[in-house]
Amino acid sequence: MEKKSIKNLPVLRILFRVIQGAFIGLGAVLPGISGGVLCVVFGIYKPIMELLSHPIQKFKTHVPKLLPVIIGIGIGFLGIANLLSFFLEKYPAPSVCLFVGLIVGMMPSLFREAGEQGRSKGSYISLVIAMVVVFALLLALQFSSIQIVPNFAWYLFCGFCLALSVIAPGMSFSTLLMPLGLYTPFVDGIGHLNMDVLIPGGIGALVTVILLAKAVNLLFERHYSLAFHAIIGIVIAATVMIIPYQSFAQSVSQCIINVVCLAVGVVAALLLDRFNQSVSIKEEG
Repeated sequence: MEKKSIKNLPVLRILFRVIQGAFIGLGAVLPGISGGVLCVVFGIYKPIMELLSHPIQKFKTHVPKLLPVIIGIGIGFLGIANLLSFFLEKYPAPSVCLFVGLIVGMMPSLFREAGEQGRSKGSYISLVIAMVVVFALLLALQFSSIQIVPNFAWYLFCGFCLALSVIAPGMSFSTLLMPLGLYTPFVDGIGHLNMDVLIPGGIGALVTVILLAKAVNLLFERHYSLAFHAIIGIVIAATVMIIPYQSFAQSVSQCIINVVCLAVGVVAALLLDRFNQSVSIKEEG
Protein backbone atom coordinates (compact mmCIF):
# COMPACT_ATOMS: atom_id res chain seq x y z
CA MET A 1 0.00 0.00 0.00
CA GLU A 2 2.82 2.38 0.89
CA LYS A 3 4.66 1.70 -2.37
CA LYS A 4 1.51 2.33 -4.35
CA SER A 5 0.97 5.64 -2.52
CA ILE A 6 4.52 6.76 -3.28
CA LYS A 7 4.23 5.62 -6.88
CA ASN A 8 1.08 7.67 -7.43
CA LEU A 9 2.54 10.69 -5.67
CA PRO A 10 3.89 12.45 -8.81
CA VAL A 11 0.48 12.18 -10.52
CA LEU A 12 -1.29 13.59 -7.47
CA ARG A 13 1.31 16.33 -7.22
CA ILE A 14 0.84 17.34 -10.85
CA LEU A 15 -2.95 17.32 -10.51
CA PHE A 16 -2.68 19.39 -7.34
CA ARG A 17 -0.50 21.97 -9.12
CA VAL A 18 -2.89 22.15 -12.08
CA ILE A 19 -5.76 22.82 -9.66
CA GLN A 20 -3.69 25.51 -7.94
CA GLY A 21 -2.94 27.08 -11.31
CA ALA A 22 -6.63 27.04 -12.24
CA PHE A 23 -7.46 28.92 -9.02
CA ILE A 24 -4.70 31.43 -9.79
CA GLY A 25 -6.07 31.92 -13.30
CA LEU A 26 -9.53 32.44 -11.87
CA GLY A 27 -8.16 34.85 -9.29
CA ALA A 28 -6.45 36.81 -12.04
CA VAL A 29 -9.60 37.35 -14.07
CA LEU A 30 -12.34 37.66 -11.43
CA PRO A 31 -12.95 41.19 -10.10
CA GLY A 32 -11.33 41.96 -6.78
CA ILE A 33 -9.21 38.78 -6.66
CA SER A 34 -5.44 38.85 -7.10
CA GLY A 35 -3.67 36.03 -8.89
CA GLY A 36 -0.51 37.07 -7.06
CA VAL A 37 -2.21 36.59 -3.69
CA LEU A 38 -3.13 33.03 -4.62
CA CYS A 39 0.45 32.42 -5.82
CA VAL A 40 1.57 33.44 -2.35
CA VAL A 41 -0.97 31.43 -0.40
CA PHE A 42 -0.25 28.34 -2.53
CA GLY A 43 3.46 28.70 -1.81
CA ILE A 44 4.62 29.16 -5.41
CA TYR A 45 5.23 32.90 -5.42
CA LYS A 46 8.95 32.61 -4.72
CA PRO A 47 9.77 30.10 -7.50
CA ILE A 48 7.71 32.12 -9.98
CA MET A 49 9.62 35.28 -9.07
CA GLU A 50 12.93 33.44 -9.29
CA LEU A 51 12.02 32.19 -12.77
CA LEU A 52 10.90 35.63 -13.93
CA SER A 53 14.05 37.23 -12.50
CA HIS A 54 16.47 34.67 -13.95
CA PRO A 55 14.63 32.92 -16.82
CA ILE A 56 17.75 31.41 -18.40
CA GLN A 57 19.47 30.25 -15.22
CA LYS A 58 16.30 28.89 -13.60
CA PHE A 59 14.70 27.40 -16.71
CA LYS A 60 15.77 23.77 -16.19
CA THR A 61 15.10 23.71 -12.45
CA HIS A 62 11.88 25.73 -12.27
CA VAL A 63 9.94 25.23 -15.52
CA PRO A 64 9.33 21.46 -15.02
CA LYS A 65 7.91 22.16 -11.54
CA LEU A 66 5.85 25.17 -12.63
CA LEU A 67 4.58 23.79 -15.95
CA PRO A 68 1.45 22.17 -14.38
CA VAL A 69 0.72 25.48 -12.66
CA ILE A 70 1.11 27.37 -15.94
CA ILE A 71 -1.26 24.93 -17.66
CA GLY A 72 -3.74 25.36 -14.81
CA ILE A 73 -3.50 29.15 -15.09
CA GLY A 74 -4.39 28.92 -18.77
CA ILE A 75 -7.37 26.69 -17.98
CA GLY A 76 -8.57 28.97 -15.22
CA PHE A 77 -8.01 32.21 -17.11
CA LEU A 78 -9.43 31.22 -20.50
CA GLY A 79 -11.65 28.23 -19.73
CA ILE A 80 -13.13 27.83 -16.28
CA ALA A 81 -13.25 31.60 -15.84
CA ASN A 82 -15.86 31.80 -18.58
CA LEU A 83 -18.08 29.43 -16.61
CA LEU A 84 -17.49 31.02 -13.22
CA SER A 85 -17.99 34.51 -14.64
CA PHE A 86 -21.60 33.40 -15.15
CA PHE A 87 -21.91 32.62 -11.45
CA LEU A 88 -20.14 35.86 -10.58
CA GLU A 89 -22.70 37.75 -12.64
CA LYS A 90 -25.73 35.82 -11.34
CA TYR A 91 -24.50 35.20 -7.79
CA PRO A 92 -21.77 37.81 -7.17
CA ALA A 93 -21.78 37.83 -3.37
CA PRO A 94 -21.57 34.04 -2.79
CA SER A 95 -18.87 33.73 -5.48
CA VAL A 96 -16.70 36.39 -3.90
CA CYS A 97 -17.33 34.97 -0.42
CA LEU A 98 -16.05 31.59 -1.63
CA PHE A 99 -12.78 33.17 -2.76
CA VAL A 100 -12.50 35.19 0.44
CA GLY A 101 -12.88 31.97 2.40
CA LEU A 102 -10.17 30.36 0.26
CA ILE A 103 -7.74 33.18 1.01
CA VAL A 104 -8.60 33.23 4.74
CA GLY A 105 -8.08 29.47 4.94
CA MET A 106 -4.63 29.83 3.39
CA MET A 107 -3.52 32.57 5.81
CA PRO A 108 -2.03 30.13 8.37
CA SER A 109 0.27 28.64 5.71
CA LEU A 110 1.13 32.13 4.47
CA PHE A 111 2.05 33.29 7.97
CA ARG A 112 4.02 30.08 8.52
CA GLU A 113 6.02 30.67 5.34
CA ALA A 114 6.64 34.32 6.23
CA GLY A 115 8.33 33.22 9.45
CA GLU A 116 10.70 30.69 7.87
CA GLN A 117 13.67 32.99 8.53
CA GLY A 118 12.40 34.40 11.81
CA ARG A 119 10.37 37.47 12.75
CA SER A 120 11.22 40.82 14.29
CA LYS A 121 9.42 44.00 15.30
CA GLY A 122 10.30 45.30 11.85
CA SER A 123 8.39 42.39 10.31
CA TYR A 124 5.15 43.43 12.00
CA ILE A 125 5.77 47.11 11.24
CA SER A 126 6.24 46.17 7.60
CA LEU A 127 2.93 44.25 7.69
CA VAL A 128 1.02 47.22 9.14
CA ILE A 129 2.55 49.80 6.78
CA ALA A 130 1.83 47.68 3.69
CA MET A 131 -1.73 47.07 4.86
CA VAL A 132 -2.41 50.77 5.44
CA VAL A 133 -0.88 51.83 2.11
CA VAL A 134 -2.89 49.27 0.13
CA PHE A 135 -6.08 50.19 1.98
CA ALA A 136 -5.51 53.84 1.03
CA LEU A 137 -4.76 52.98 -2.60
CA LEU A 138 -7.75 50.70 -3.07
CA LEU A 139 -10.10 53.14 -1.35
CA ALA A 140 -8.87 55.94 -3.61
CA LEU A 141 -9.45 53.81 -6.71
CA GLN A 142 -12.86 52.72 -5.45
CA PHE A 143 -14.11 56.26 -5.00
CA SER A 144 -12.67 57.62 -8.27
CA SER A 145 -14.98 57.90 -11.28
CA ILE A 146 -12.59 58.27 -14.24
CA GLN A 147 -13.75 56.94 -17.61
CA ILE A 148 -11.26 56.30 -20.41
CA VAL A 149 -11.60 55.21 -24.05
CA PRO A 150 -9.50 52.04 -24.59
CA ASN A 151 -6.65 52.28 -27.11
CA PHE A 152 -3.14 50.89 -27.71
CA ALA A 153 -1.55 52.98 -24.96
CA TRP A 154 -4.20 52.07 -22.40
CA TYR A 155 -3.90 48.37 -23.23
CA LEU A 156 -0.17 48.73 -22.53
CA PHE A 157 -1.23 50.02 -19.14
CA CYS A 158 -3.56 47.02 -18.76
CA GLY A 159 -0.63 44.68 -19.39
CA PHE A 160 1.37 46.54 -16.78
CA CYS A 161 -1.44 46.08 -14.25
CA LEU A 162 -1.78 42.38 -15.12
CA ALA A 163 1.93 41.74 -14.53
CA LEU A 164 1.86 43.88 -11.40
CA SER A 165 -0.92 41.71 -9.96
CA VAL A 166 1.52 38.76 -10.05
CA ILE A 167 4.69 40.60 -9.03
CA ALA A 168 2.97 42.54 -6.22
CA PRO A 169 0.44 40.22 -4.55
CA GLY A 170 -2.77 41.95 -3.59
CA MET A 171 -2.67 44.35 -6.54
CA SER A 172 -5.56 42.83 -8.45
CA PHE A 173 -5.49 44.15 -11.99
CA SER A 174 -9.28 44.11 -12.06
CA THR A 175 -9.32 46.40 -9.01
CA LEU A 176 -7.02 48.80 -10.84
CA LEU A 177 -8.82 48.68 -14.19
CA MET A 178 -12.49 48.61 -13.25
CA PRO A 179 -12.57 52.20 -11.95
CA LEU A 180 -11.07 53.28 -15.28
CA GLY A 181 -13.57 51.36 -17.41
CA LEU A 182 -10.81 49.18 -18.90
CA TYR A 183 -11.49 45.85 -17.21
CA THR A 184 -14.32 44.57 -19.42
CA PRO A 185 -12.79 45.45 -22.83
CA PHE A 186 -9.41 44.05 -21.76
CA VAL A 187 -10.77 40.72 -20.51
CA ASP A 188 -13.15 40.40 -23.48
CA GLY A 189 -10.23 41.04 -25.82
CA ILE A 190 -8.16 38.32 -24.17
CA GLY A 191 -11.07 35.86 -24.20
CA HIS A 192 -11.68 36.44 -27.91
CA LEU A 193 -7.92 36.45 -28.74
CA ASN A 194 -8.16 39.99 -30.11
CA MET A 195 -4.65 40.94 -31.26
CA ASP A 196 -5.41 44.64 -30.82
CA VAL A 197 -5.65 43.85 -27.11
CA LEU A 198 -3.22 40.93 -26.78
CA ILE A 199 -0.22 42.64 -28.44
CA PRO A 200 -0.13 45.84 -26.36
CA GLY A 201 -1.19 43.94 -23.25
CA GLY A 202 1.60 41.41 -23.75
CA ILE A 203 4.16 44.15 -24.35
CA GLY A 204 3.09 45.98 -21.20
CA ALA A 205 3.25 42.80 -19.12
CA LEU A 206 6.65 41.78 -20.51
CA VAL A 207 8.22 45.20 -19.91
CA THR A 208 6.86 45.24 -16.36
CA VAL A 209 8.29 41.80 -15.61
CA ILE A 210 11.70 42.77 -17.02
CA LEU A 211 11.84 46.00 -15.02
CA LEU A 212 10.39 44.86 -11.70
CA ALA A 213 10.84 41.09 -11.28
CA LYS A 214 14.56 41.19 -10.47
CA ALA A 215 14.12 44.05 -8.04
CA VAL A 216 11.35 42.25 -6.16
CA ASN A 217 13.30 38.97 -6.10
CA LEU A 218 16.39 40.79 -4.78
CA LEU A 219 14.24 42.31 -2.06
CA PHE A 220 13.20 38.83 -0.93
CA GLU A 221 16.76 37.55 -0.96
CA ARG A 222 18.04 40.38 1.25
CA HIS A 223 15.00 41.19 3.40
CA TYR A 224 12.88 38.03 3.37
CA SER A 225 10.94 38.56 6.60
CA LEU A 226 10.17 42.23 5.97
CA ALA A 227 9.08 41.58 2.38
CA PHE A 228 6.93 38.55 3.17
CA HIS A 229 5.18 40.21 6.12
CA ALA A 230 4.48 43.18 3.85
CA ILE A 231 2.79 40.73 1.49
CA ILE A 232 0.62 39.50 4.36
CA GLY A 233 -0.42 43.09 4.95
CA ILE A 234 -1.28 43.45 1.27
CA VAL A 235 -3.29 40.21 1.32
CA ILE A 236 -5.25 41.30 4.39
CA ALA A 237 -6.08 44.71 2.90
CA ALA A 238 -7.06 43.33 -0.51
CA THR A 239 -9.21 40.61 1.05
CA VAL A 240 -11.04 42.97 3.39
CA MET A 241 -11.77 45.32 0.48
CA ILE A 242 -13.53 42.69 -1.65
CA ILE A 243 -15.89 41.32 1.02
CA PRO A 244 -19.48 42.08 -0.14
CA TYR A 245 -20.57 43.61 3.16
CA GLN A 246 -23.89 45.00 1.91
CA SER A 247 -25.08 41.60 0.73
CA PHE A 248 -25.01 40.25 4.30
CA ALA A 249 -27.72 42.76 5.25
CA GLN A 250 -30.00 42.06 2.27
CA SER A 251 -31.80 39.13 3.87
CA VAL A 252 -31.33 36.29 6.32
CA SER A 253 -31.13 33.73 3.52
CA GLN A 254 -28.48 35.75 1.66
CA CYS A 255 -26.46 36.09 4.85
CA ILE A 256 -26.62 32.33 5.45
CA ILE A 257 -25.56 31.57 1.87
CA ASN A 258 -22.60 33.96 2.17
CA VAL A 259 -21.51 32.43 5.46
CA VAL A 260 -21.76 28.91 4.02
CA CYS A 261 -19.66 29.93 1.01
CA LEU A 262 -17.08 31.50 3.30
CA ALA A 263 -16.96 28.31 5.37
CA VAL A 264 -16.63 26.11 2.29
CA GLY A 265 -13.75 28.24 1.04
CA VAL A 266 -11.96 28.10 4.40
CA VAL A 267 -12.37 24.33 4.75
CA ALA A 268 -11.30 23.71 1.16
CA ALA A 269 -8.18 25.85 1.64
CA LEU A 270 -7.26 24.09 4.90
CA LEU A 271 -7.67 20.69 3.26
CA LEU A 272 -5.54 21.77 0.30
CA ASP A 273 -2.87 23.06 2.68
CA ARG A 274 -2.90 19.81 4.65
CA PHE A 275 -2.61 17.79 1.44
CA ASN A 276 0.20 20.04 0.24
CA GLN A 277 2.12 19.54 3.49
CA SER A 278 1.64 15.76 3.42
CA VAL A 279 2.85 15.55 -0.17
CA SER A 280 5.88 17.72 0.64
CA ILE A 281 6.78 15.55 3.65
CA LYS A 282 6.52 12.35 1.58
CA GLU A 283 8.65 13.85 -1.18
CA GLU A 284 11.34 14.88 1.32
CA GLY A 285 11.19 11.43 2.92
